[in-house]
Amino acid sequence: MWLLRLPGVYRPQADTRLLLSALRDARLGRPARALDLCTGSGVAAIAAARHGARQVTAVDRYLPAVLSARFNARMRGLPVRVRHGSVSSVEGQFDLITANPPYVPCASPDPARGAALAWDAGFDGRRCLDELCDRAADLLAPNGTLLVVHSALCGVSMTLESLRDKGLKSSVVARALEPFGPVMRSRIDYLESSGLIEPGERTEELVVIRADRIER
Repeated sequence: MWLLRLPGVYRPQADTRLLLSALRDARLGRPARALDLCTGSGVAAIAAARHGARQVTAVDRYLPAVLSARFNARMRGLPVRVRHGSVSSVEGQFDLITANPPYVPCASPDPARGAALAWDAGFDGRRCLDELCDRAADLLAPNGTLLVVHSALCGVSMTLESLRDKGLKSSVVARALEPFGPVMRSRIDYLESSGLIEPGERTEELVVIRADRIER
């Protein structure tokens, strides 16, 4: 898929591919309303629209990503509305939520800027993940589904338990082992010193977690 990416916009890669594969395998029917958080170039929002969603909202904190995703959706004539914002700024309920949030641990607690907004996620990599887990139940419509991808370094069980604590049925639906990319390689010293990886470890497991708001 050809996509416009303005400078600094996150390039779809292994985590994106895993998320899109999980979306295809989920067999969710035709969701009326979809939300794509941390949309980047908009690839998952486009996939949701092609999956049959009648209305898609895409959100990103990085303005060049918003402009890129808006262009990519409009040139395909898809029903995608792209907004500048974060998880906390979203209102409403959705039948499908996809998310590829920042999840790379970093040594600085300060909010990232520029391109790093796509990956920097605090000391343990959970700054955005925790916020998403807290809000997921409110953002999901009855019988709605969340699909979120992140590194196992951030704590798979923490995500599962947090979602279950909010009343959602959650499980890991996809896994892939990948070599460290440039960002992870650039902070190996921090990851080793903080105990997030073992000395010499150079691969990470990516997971897609599915959470459903079951209503009978």
